[in-house]
Amino acid sequence: MAKHAKISEGDRVSWRSHGSTAIGTVKRKLTGRGRAAGRTVDASSQEPQYEVRSEKSGGTAVHKPEALSKKPKRRGKSG
Repeated sequence: MAKHAKISEGDRVSWRSHGSTAIGTVKRKLTGRGRAAGRTVDASSQEPQYEVRSEKSGGTAVHKPEALSKKPKRRGKSG
């Protein structure tokens, strides 16, 4: 299995969603069983999952780290 970049809260990430690529921000790392993004998540410290918020829709989702790719931070608008 390929090694993925370390993901942390606040990171900007992308993931595949409904045939396209979504971009958003990691809200929190999940390391236990609980509720997130409207569903029950069965994560652990050995197999964490991440709650992310989409930049486009504002919706939240939960993904395993192998589904996420780090993206550069957005730059502020100049002017």
